[in-house]
Amino acid sequence: MSRRPVIAGNWKMHKLQSESAELANAVMKELKDIDKAALPEVVIAPVYTSLYAVNKALTDCGCGKVKMAAQNAFYETQGAFTGEVSVEMVKDAGAEYVIIGHSERRQYFGETDEMINKKAKKILELGLVPIICCGESLEQREAGVTDSHIASQIKAALDGLSAEDVAKSIIAYEPIWAIGTGKTCDSDEANRVIAMIRNVVKEVAGADSADKIRILYGGSVKPNTIVEQMSKSDIDGALVGGASLTADSFAQIVKGAM
Repeated sequence: MSRRPVIAGNWKMHKLQSESAELANAVMKELKDIDKAALPEVVIAPVYTSLYAVNKALTDCGCGKVKMAAQNAFYETQGAFTGEVSVEMVKDAGAEYVIIGHSERRQYFGETDEMINKKAKKILELGLVPIICCGESLEQREAGVTDSHIASQIKAALDGLSAEDVAKSIIAYEPIWAIGTGKTCDSDEANRVIAMIRNVVKEVAGADSADKIRILYGGSVKPNTIVEQMSKSDIDGALVGGASLTADSFAQIVKGAM
């Protein structure tokens, strides 16, 4: 079946409020001459402190070509959780998507599969879209456990979700060894892993959900890699890191996915 591509830019810990608004406006300017219906689903994910500023830029434009994601959110509604930001809060700031389970969150902040599952449930409960990240380390790849490791991540993340909620979700496969390193997973291998992920989704939630769910590739995605990646059978877009920090390169990736 035909799945609408998604190109999501994860800005990570970059850009102050004014810089974030400027970049959002620059991205929209790059895309202004393209009909909205022809575009992929375009998403940008600024830091928490820039959510309001970016949402205002997107709203003031009124073009509806770019949506906003939060880079993370906590699963509790409120309480004594110093430093955390709830899904309700990022929704209030204008986010329509939330990235969860990124390897940097797992590695540096000790996030577990159980936590990611709780986040996915809360995000879907509030009508937002989770972008669920998964991926293997270089050591895991060399040990030959890529598929089993990622399958376990996906099964844990989707545990207890309805087939309908699974179909609404987005998964991003990001081999850890390719994030920010300049190394890109071979597109055939990326497609193989993503097809494997789709089979896991089929096992967990059924064939219809597996057909509908969008699965992205992430890991040093650049303008010169996107066309080949998008030519593959199971790659439905990209979660872009460094190349999303300049409007020109991000727009080239968006156009390459059309």
